[in-house]
Amino acid sequence: MTLDALDWRLMNDWQRALPLVSRPFDEIARRLDTSEACIIERLQKLLETGAISRIGATCRPNTLAASTLAAVAAPEGQIEEIAAVINAQEGVNHSYERENKWNIWFVATGPTRAFVDDILRRITQQTGLRVLDLRLERPFNVDLGFALDGSNALPQPRAVDMDIRIEASDRAIMQALSEGMTPTACPFADLAARLGQTEAEVLERVRVLAQSGILSRIGLIVRHRALGWRANAMCVFNVPPDEVEACGLALTAVQGVTLCYERRAVPGVWPYTLYCMIHGRSRAETLDVLSQARVAARLVPYEYRVLFSTRCFRQQGALIVAPSSKTSGESHAD
Repeated sequence: MTLDALDWRLMNDWQRALPLVSRPFDEIARRLDTSEACIIERLQKLLETGAISRIGATCRPNTLAASTLAAVAAPEGQIEEIAAVINAQEGVNHSYERENKWNIWFVATGPTRAFVDDILRRITQQTGLRVLDLRLERPFNVDLGFALDGSNALPQPRAVDMDIRIEASDRAIMQALSEGMTPTACPFADLAARLGQTEAEVLERVRVLAQSGILSRIGLIVRHRALGWRANAMCVFNVPPDEVEACGLALTAVQGVTLCYERRAVPGVWPYTLYCMIHGRSRAETLDVLSQARVAARLVPYEYRVLFSTRCFRQQGALIVAPSSKTSGESHAD
């Protein structure tokens, strides 16, 4: 794909801060000294070419819905077959092949923890394989944004305010944003029409959810692999419990590190508790960032593994509302 300076500026600068106004692309156009029509045309092109997967939002894990990271050890020669079984489950929104005995990794999402448990149970039944259920214990940064110009580290995560009143429409709004908005002059009005609400109602709730930290970011969801960042690695560390917080917070300050969180270990099988993602254009670049991160976060003494992604099977938004309720705009409490 051929991308110019305006395309890169759009993708780099508008991953997290889509203006929460009636005509967000008009406001972006004014800041970039161009026209609203030009921005909409560029966004449509970026969607069609796969440079971005959607224009939408991400929901902080285990707030409005449930999720877990999981893995199976697929026998050689059956990877595609087993990946197909996994991806057939509604609620599996990310899945990758990675370099490890545990070679298919996926994220299972759903409106409740019971819904997620059912996904894992069906996968076990249909494949005959053990599924590692690596539940989130503590997020240090789950922003999912990525500086394409390499100029800045991740922003510090906003604290989540779960004391806000969750309204009946919030899950439906987040589900629609998870699936993505159309690049039109008034995307929030279009989204509101789909949900049977007014634009003002939707914008007000999106602002509240963003301010609370439940909506972790809203903007362009970039496909890193399509843009040249193909040497992506999940790095896992076996860190003593009393060191996890300090190490995790230090990792979020390292340029090149994207996601960072603590997950539950599986005793005797998978001892790793601290995770981060590193995106690079080459394996050497990714490993260089890892070396810097291990020193900066004082992780050198601890056992670790580097799991490079070799294939992306699926990458889409999370399932927040039960499938039978998505078309009606209903939502269910956890």
